[in-house]
Amino acid sequence: MDVSRGSALVLLGVGLVVATMAVGAATAPDRSVGGVGASTPTPSPSDGTPIPDGSDGSTPTDASLPDSPQTLVGVQGGWVTHGSVLGYDGGDVAWRNTQADGYFEVSMLDNGSVLAAFANESSDECGDLTAPCARTGYRIIDPGSGEILSEYSFPVGTITNSEVHAMDTTGNGGIVYTDMDAERVVVVENGTEVWEWRASEFYEAPEDPTSRDWLHINDVDTIGDGRFLVSVRNANQILVVERGEGVVEVINEDTGTSDDNCLKSDRLVDADGDGDVRCGDPDVIKEQHNPQWLGNGAVLVADSENDRVVELHRTENGSWEPAWVVDEASGLELFWPRDADRLPNGNTLITDSRNMRVVEVNPQGETVWSVPVDEHVETGSGIPYEADRLPYGEFAGSYDGDSETPADGNGTATPTRTPLPQMNASDSVGGPTGDGIPVLSLAVAGIQGSVAQVPFWFRETHLAVSALGVVLVLVGGVDHLRSTRAVPLIGGE
Repeated sequence: MDVSRGSALVLLGVGLVVATMAVGAATAPDRSVGGVGASTPTPSPSDGTPIPDGSDGSTPTDASLPDSPQTLVGVQGGWVTHGSVLGYDGGDVAWRNTQADGYFEVSMLDNGSVLAAFANESSDECGDLTAPCARTGYRIIDPGSGEILSEYSFPVGTITNSEVHAMDTTGNGGIVYTDMDAERVVVVENGTEVWEWRASEFYEAPEDPTSRDWLHINDVDTIGDGRFLVSVRNANQILVVERGEGVVEVINEDTGTSDDNCLKSDRLVDADGDGDVRCGDPDVIKEQHNPQWLGNGAVLVADSENDRVVELHRTENGSWEPAWVVDEASGLELFWPRDADRLPNGNTLITDSRNMRVVEVNPQGETVWSVPVDEHVETGSGIPYEADRLPYGEFAGSYDGDSETPADGNGTATPTRTPLPQMNASDSVGGPTGDGIPVLSLAVAGIQGSVAQVPFWFRETHLAVSALGVVLVLVGGVDHLRSTRAVPLIGGE
């Protein structure tokens, strides 16, 4: 029996979709790497274990892996849906908490409890806002029972681009967090706000910062007494902010390069109308997340929109330039990484968000440990936001500035944590990557965050070919229906 044109188009369309998914699944890299001897130990700076630094002729990979490296992962879920905190014992999940629509930065406190930034899309506790509203803040969680021990949160009109993405301890009993809704950095002590820095002190501001995704301040780290490292995503910049002084250093300062990236999507504001905004060079870092201050004029950054992790060094003229770069691991290009932590052994722990994995690489960029997060979530998409290797987490070097030892307001030297090992520029691999196909890239991001069944390897090409297949099925189906309903003419009538 002859196959009609419509039926042929339907078969071709179905074949394209099936073949695309089959080939994608068959060629997808393995994201599970680990086991004894696969990675290096990650000692606590305080446990007395020597930290490999090459001084004795050894390399960071000369030692073997403990049976079960402990890793803490904050999972956003989808786009703030079905979030979770996962506690990994080796490659397996030992415990989890799923009591938020989205979890973001997570860290373990000295007493063993977990500090976690979170957001819920709907709440009746709305203060002056109309219910229902969204609510965001940070929690302290007991990892054994999953019980929420305490919470500091506040209402926001909508959860999109208003979440608290990050917080850190201040070293004196306080918590510093980023308020993305009002674009400020806040210190809380005993449940009370005691200090804030508003971005409008430094950047041209809209009349109401809560009305738009203006700066998207997404990270803050304590790097000395009263000094904070602040990531301003939409400006492609990282700031050092000091209590009582304001901004004391800008990483990726505005050099007069194109501001198109910073002005897109109703972001930065040219309030004075001079045609210029404070915007860093996107070839250095672009819409970054979770920088880590390494000390001695070095910072490690998840360079998200450039799909890479980069270590930047301060040059003699005060500018910053890449000294070490990695843009792939295990044969899989990084896809929107949002966290990178330098470990005491010299390796780097990367949260590769859109590849839905956490991966550890050595100084040469080789993968030594990796877990697929999406395979370990109970519900929804498995898009991770941030990860810490325990027991020490993301510890930072001191801010040097004009001197190596920060001082408090009275001029007294303040002890800080030891700066981490540095990478050599000769170890650099990779470089800035392209932006993909803008419309298709946005569509893929939306699908991955909304449909849990979409695999990590699904990319623009898969979407384009699958869309073509669907169109062929629809066109073929319509053509087939028309042909079966057509009434043949008889006798020329």
